[in-house]
Order: sequence, then C-alpha cells, then structure tokens
Amino acid sequence: MLDHLKLKRVGIFLGGVLFGTAGIKVLSGKRAKNVYTKGMAAALRAKDEVVKTATTVQEHTEDIIYEAKLINEERARREAAKAAAEASYAQGNSETDENTEQAEYAEEMNKTEEPNE
Repeated sequence: MLDHLKLKRVGIFLGGVLFGTAGIKVLSGKRAKNVYTKGMAAALRAKDEVVKTATTVQEHTEDIIYEAKLINEERARREAAKAAAEASYAQGNSETDENTEQAEYAEEMNKTEEPNE
C-alpha cells in the first residue's frame, strides 16, 4: 500500500512537471507573444486616452477657477464702490466728483445682471 501511494504521488508530480513544461512552451510561443504584444498595445492606447482626458479636465478646471476669481473680484469692486457711495451720501459729500463717480459706478454695476451664485 505504501508503494502504491508513493507511485501515485510521483505520477502526480511528473504530470504537474509535464503540464507546466507544456504550459511554458505554449506561453512562450510566437502566437502567445503576438497576443501579449497586441494586449500591451491596447493598454498603452488606453493609457494615452486617460492622460489626454485628465489633461482636458485639468485645463477646464483651471479655466473655471480663473473665471470664478474674476467674478469674485468684480463683486468686491461693486461692493466697495457701493459702500463708498453710501458713506459719502451719509456724510453729505455726494457733490464731489470722486464720490459722484463712485456712486455712478456702483449704480451701473447694480443694474448689470449678476452671475449665478
């Protein structure tokens, strides 16, 4: 019985070696190499598309951030002009050229349509 188990184990081992050797031969053949090459080419194309898409998204994000900063700067200018005009009016100095100009600017800015907030 012991000999039978040893023979069975040896047979399984030799079968595994034979199967492994045949597998290596198949995987290292010209057909397999062709399949690997085509697969790698597809992966490289996919990588290029991902990089291209990421670059486009980054450019759009930079544009959005720039435009948002412009909107905030314009809003701050309008609020400052309005505050200056209100302060000038409260002091009774609305007749001076500078204060009149600031008030007109604030009024003009209030008439323009504000961007969506």
